[in-house]
Amino acid sequence: MRNPIDDERYYFEEPFRYFRVGEENVGTRDLANTELLSVLPGQHYSMTEKTLRLEFSGNDEKAKAMISISIRVDASPGCGGIVWPAGQILSNYLINKGSNFLQGKCVVELGSGTGLVGLIAAKLGASKVWITDQAPLLDIMQQNLSMNSLQCNCVVAELDWGTSIPAAIPSPDVILAADCVYFEPAFPLLVQTLDALATERTQVFFCYKKRADKRFFGLLKKKFTWAEIMDDPNRNIYNRESITLIKLSKIV
Repeated sequence: MRNPIDDERYYFEEPFRYFRVGEENVGTRDLANTELLSVLPGQHYSMTEKTLRLEFSGNDEKAKAMISISIRVDASPGCGGIVWPAGQILSNYLINKGSNFLQGKCVVELGSGTGLVGLIAAKLGASKVWITDQAPLLDIMQQNLSMNSLQCNCVVAELDWGTSIPAAIPSPDVILAADCVYFEPAFPLLVQTLDALATERTQVFFCYKKRADKRFFGLLKKKFTWAEIMDDPNRNIYNRESITLIKLSKIV
């Protein structure tokens, strides 16, 4: 039987285990992980350049031709410099919603890390996207923004949870967050930032791997309600890996 504690340790010791190098499923440890790979985008990793190329296949014909993205990865600033499965799953969900889903929307991604999810939102036609994180990750986000030539509608910004929202970041139509629930001392700060950014009209999409998250949701329920997203055809597969995609609604 798989031990969740061992799995958690393995995630951080082997952060590149989901990269498809050579044969498609090299690096997977068991059938469940092989199954998860089947719902992640095609991946081509250059060890020399530390660059991951992701190729998404959406349901929307227009989106199919445009969703390919290159991401510089670097574990030295911490786990935020890695592309984790939750970010790929949220990106894939946005793509499968079609090219009109984010068209013209103002989007903020929290805890962006490499910037993957926000960059995908920019590629999908959001009018403006802010990819945000702490100072050590700003450089890798800027590199990824430039590598994908998305400066026209995407901006890198520093945002420390629990601090005042910078004046340059407006109230968004959509908030995106992937794999932000893993460090318990940051839970109240994340809830505070979500509350400061969101209004009753804001759509908040939140994808996370279940860890020690009970305290987070205990804090969150004072400000938001939530429901699992049920219209993702891949839901049953990633749920088996304890990954969940939910939509939050602010309590007014």
